[in-house]
Amino acid sequence: MKTELYTQAQQAAREIIDAAGLKKGDILVVGCSSSEVAGGVIGHDSSLETAEQVFSGIYDTVKEKGIYLAAQCCEHLNRAICVERAAVPNAETVCVVPQPKAGGSFATTAYRTFSDPVMLEEIRADAGLDIGGTLIGMHLKRVAVPVRLGIDHIGSAILLAARTRPKYIGGERAKYE
Repeated sequence: MKTELYTQAQQAAREIIDAAGLKKGDILVVGCSSSEVAGGVIGHDSSLETAEQVFSGIYDTVKEKGIYLAAQCCEHLNRAICVERAAVPNAETVCVVPQPKAGGSFATTAYRTFSDPVMLEEIRADAGLDIGGTLIGMHLKRVAVPVRLGIDHIGSAILLAARTRPKYIGGERAKYE
């Protein structure tokens, strides 16, 4: 059953994919506070049911485009990342399994859903969604550019989005081809 949270998450994913020009093989990092989505306080009201609805809306959308989803854990796991091994075949992994109260419900759902999940200390994603003030910036490539989406909340959580672009080197005297 597709819920309102599923639909909102799907819309946000579609919009950031389009705005960032993501293509097959790119990585979208998502931090999601299920507590905030449900109207609670971040870190206090974790909900697997809420996370599953949001996760499904995003995951269904990225899968159909061949984009990898990287799920950010909460601060209790130092904002570790859960991602499919295929996205990062040679990455150095860490040994941890997210749980609803230690890692967060969204990352727990990702870990349980991915076919071959691995946990990383960090990643450099091409774009991101911050659902509920989870601070995903540390996992974006440089340079992050804010993106205004047509939707600004998922449930009760504030939604922020970013894409990345290459660094400009050389200042105003540089010539670009």
